[in-house]
Amino acid sequence: MRIGFLYSRVRVEEKLLLEALDRRGLSYELIDDRSLVFDVTAGRSGWSYDVVLERCVNQSHALYALKVLNDWGVKTVNRFEVVRDCGDKLFTTSLLAAAGVPQPRTRLALTPDAALQAIEEFGYPVVLKPVVGSWGRLLAKINDREAAEAVIEHKDVLGSYQHGIIYIQEYVEKRGRDIRAFVVGDETIGAIYRESPHWITNTARGGKASNCPVGDDLNRLCVGAAQALGGGVVAVDVFETEDRGYLVNEVNHTMEFRNSIAPTGVDIPGRIVEYAVAVAEGRA
Repeated sequence: MRIGFLYSRVRVEEKLLLEALDRRGLSYELIDDRSLVFDVTAGRSGWSYDVVLERCVNQSHALYALKVLNDWGVKTVNRFEVVRDCGDKLFTTSLLAAAGVPQPRTRLALTPDAALQAIEEFGYPVVLKPVVGSWGRLLAKINDREAAEAVIEHKDVLGSYQHGIIYIQEYVEKRGRDIRAFVVGDETIGAIYRESPHWITNTARGGKASNCPVGDDLNRLCVGAAQALGGGVVAVDVFETEDRGYLVNEVNHTMEFRNSIAPTGVDIPGRIVEYAVAVAEGRA
């Protein structure tokens, strides 16, 4: 078996995945996306991998590389469509809604005036998110009209098309924690609580990780969310509420997991590698 390992830089997660490949005696080739050139019109020649495991940091690098590889018939983990739809919060929300997956109420506005009207109808507080982004960056909790006007004006002046699309989500009181669950194929292999006194609980922003038991309800919700986005290897972020149960907040591709192995006791990189092998062999 020949495995391609597509990466931008070797972080902790990539080192752990490479160690998992080595422990299993699997043959792989490192592919640095910073020096990669695709001869798009020449076809697949030279790309004789049974599967390519994608670990790009740059979203656009991942998207375009996977588009070419999948169109050439190269199997990848994850597929282009999964990365595209996980990488855009509106795409994610729309697919989850179509699949009936419970999630926070969300509205989309295309102009500043429409956004202000939607926020006023929602009631404060609300959360504004860029449709493309990660690590909890550029999230804004909006507590009043003045804050809404200020943040929306900034987004309007920034000018990129992502900031021109205004994604408005209800603020969910999560009592200092949320859940990140790891789905590989058709199983939630483990989950952590992320706890923080700040309303943003990402471990990249200082949230503390502890083990979260995966019961039937949580497993069913997370697998359903993953399947709504096309399956593969993803992390599902979940809110717990008293009156509505679990709500899916986001679904993430190429996720980080360094802080989740010890709390869960799960060999997350090993499970990812085993899934990639199953994809290569046509078992997943």
